[in-house]
Amino acid sequence: MTEPMLLWAFGLLAAAVLIFAIELFVPSGGIISIVGLVVLAASIVCFWRVDVWWGMASLLAVIVLGPLAISFAFKIWPHTPVGQKLMLAGDEERAAEMREERMKQETIRQTLVGVEGEAATDMHPIGSVTIEGERLEALAEGGMIPRGARVRVTHVEGNRIRVRRVV
Repeated sequence: MTEPMLLWAFGLLAAAVLIFAIELFVPSGGIISIVGLVVLAASIVCFWRVDVWWGMASLLAVIVLGPLAISFAFKIWPHTPVGQKLMLAGDEERAAEMREERMKQETIRQTLVGVEGEAATDMHPIGSVTIEGERLEALAEGGMIPRGARVRVTHVEGNRIRVRRVV
């Protein structure tokens, strides 16, 4: 009677390892890991049903080897080709390009300070302005600015453009 239970124990242990391996490749929010833990617990129960020594050995192996396997996976996984794809490694170049583009846009927007344009919409206090043929969102300083009024850019901070009515 104990041999079939021992086969079940090793089978469930192998299934648990396989389930944890699947978790690395399939994003499930941890649901697959929970299933793996349940299968691992069932395996340990089967080992205990075979013999106390099998139960103690399996429990000790899980307690010792589990954290070691997890720390090993965290160290090795980012350096594997699959890990690099899943962790979006190599996107540093794209991120650098995006930062450079953002800096370029910021520089272009900074050159707008002092430039005059026209309010494309009523600004209460946010609205659209047309500056050098380009329609931009802006914040009116000093109250409402009616549509068609001449405006001057007074300050640029990130995406926010502040304008004041030209009198």
